[in-house]
Amino acid sequence: MFAGEIISLFVALLWTVTALFAEVASKRMGSLPFNTVRMALSLVLLAATLWLTMGTPYPRYADASTWLWLLLSGAVGYVVGDYCLMQGYIHIGSRFGQLFMTLSAPAAAITGRLLLGEQMRPTAIAGMVVTLGGIALSILAKPQPGDNRLHTSLPRRGIAYATVAGICQGVGLVLSKRGLEHYGSAVANAGIDPTKALPDALLPLPLDLGIPFAATMIRATMGIAGFMLMLRLLHPDWRERLGHAIADRKAMWCTVGSTLFGPFIGVSASLLATRYTSTGIAQTLFALTPVLIIAPAAVLFHQRVTLREVLGAIISVAGVSLFFI
Repeated sequence: MFAGEIISLFVALLWTVTALFAEVASKRMGSLPFNTVRMALSLVLLAATLWLTMGTPYPRYADASTWLWLLLSGAVGYVVGDYCLMQGYIHIGSRFGQLFMTLSAPAAAITGRLLLGEQMRPTAIAGMVVTLGGIALSILAKPQPGDNRLHTSLPRRGIAYATVAGICQGVGLVLSKRGLEHYGSAVANAGIDPTKALPDALLPLPLDLGIPFAATMIRATMGIAGFMLMLRLLHPDWRERLGHAIADRKAMWCTVGSTLFGPFIGVSASLLATRYTSTGIAQTLFALTPVLIIAPAAVLFHQRVTLREVLGAIISVAGVSLFFI
């Protein structure tokens, strides 16, 4: 009972830790080298996990429809979303970057309605307004006397990157859920009971627990392909950039931490959560990260936190919850 909700809360904690690691690593490595190395590490971890839980180091039983939807999810959520998120971390930091991730809830609700037929109540509009209001309260600067124009306390480029990242995360989650539905159908068509362990699996765990990791591996396959392509197209010296990134010990330790708690455990757990609850409820609980990250970010990065910023984060998360009442 409430398994999806409990897993979703756990994901919020994981993403808080992930964001802190990622901010340090992305600022030292750069967005594309960091994402490329992180995807490579996650693929190794996921392959080992699938070997233990499914008996093969690749997504077993996944059919063409499963691959199509999950690759599309990886393109939206990883290649575009994570690239923009790390760029956002570089310009505005992980604390504000995570604040904009509350936009993923409205994006997930709208996309879930269009693709999955999930219900969206009239309060969704109010939730969207409250969420945007909370973000605005956090980032808008006090107007100067005689100046009626809106000013932000953050760089506009960082705001743009973070906004796109939040929307992509919500859309990517819904695409992942559609992919998981196809995965479940493929397993059923193969005559496999997902509640039981596979006979050749090294760990006797139900197949249900391994499927989210398999889905994440498909998404990560698109992720590393996309990041490598972008790295090579945008940076002729991409080999040197990767070499410098790997040689930076502090950045690599943070990358390992970000990989473990993000693309490996966190994303897989988020997909598992959507199997036991709606994408809207899952996204609502995931959205607690902007509140959870305030205190550790202030301590670790010596950031000054204002009451307006705290209230803005709380209001934004409240808006997310209102979105799905």
